[in-house]
Amino acid sequence: MTEQFDLSNMRIAITGAMGGIGSETARLVAEMGADVMLSDLEAPAPLADFIQSKGRAAEAVALDVTDRDAVEAWAEACGEVDALVDCAAICPFDDWDDDGWNDVADRVFDINLKGPLNLTRAFLPGMIERKGGRIALVGSIAGRLGGVMAAPHYVMAKGGIHAFVRWLAKKGAPHNVLVNAVAPAPVATPMTQGQPFQTERFPMRRIAEATEIAGPLAFLVSKASSYISGAVIDINGAMHFS
Repeated sequence: MTEQFDLSNMRIAITGAMGGIGSETARLVAEMGADVMLSDLEAPAPLADFIQSKGRAAEAVALDVTDRDAVEAWAEACGEVDALVDCAAICPFDDWDDDGWNDVADRVFDINLKGPLNLTRAFLPGMIERKGGRIALVGSIAGRLGGVMAAPHYVMAKGGIHAFVRWLAKKGAPHNVLVNAVAPAPVATPMTQGQPFQTERFPMRRIAEATEIAGPLAFLVSKASSYISGAVIDINGAMHFS
């Protein structure tokens, strides 16, 4: 059974790899045998260097996922990839009555919705041509129940990801391209740092660690998930059941 979780000889493209869930996912899939292509607004070169020091191939580039031309160029540079894991996102904890909120909302929608759209449009055709691939996106508990502390732009964007996964799964499944997502509750990352979560109200009395999201993402790009497509996996420590 262990070979079901062996990612040897796989090439995996990961966005949002500078920190948080993206970086932990990159570390884990590399430990499981994969070579990785990493991107973020700032090239995650230190992470690529670390992964290379452990004997796996890794490349790092700066990428704005809202720029479709740049995304298309990155996909071409990555070559034949077996899986795409999109962890690029922002989550401003602002209120829609705040000054400048409309501009912030546009940025949230661009990164959290347009980004996955650009990425999947760039990587999906090659996977279809090769008759196989995995795409794993990151949704949120915000898309399930309106969030814990999230603002409406983030809630709408993550709900959109959940719907998009199901649409894209139907498109990819006939070609053995499997599309899924995870829907985490709050995770201890730079994005949530300093937020006053009332963890005493959480069933597990804590928020998640990024490594606890990386594991399910790694599962979704492994052979062990070979008949899962269109799923949005809840990772919320019993906060919500869907």
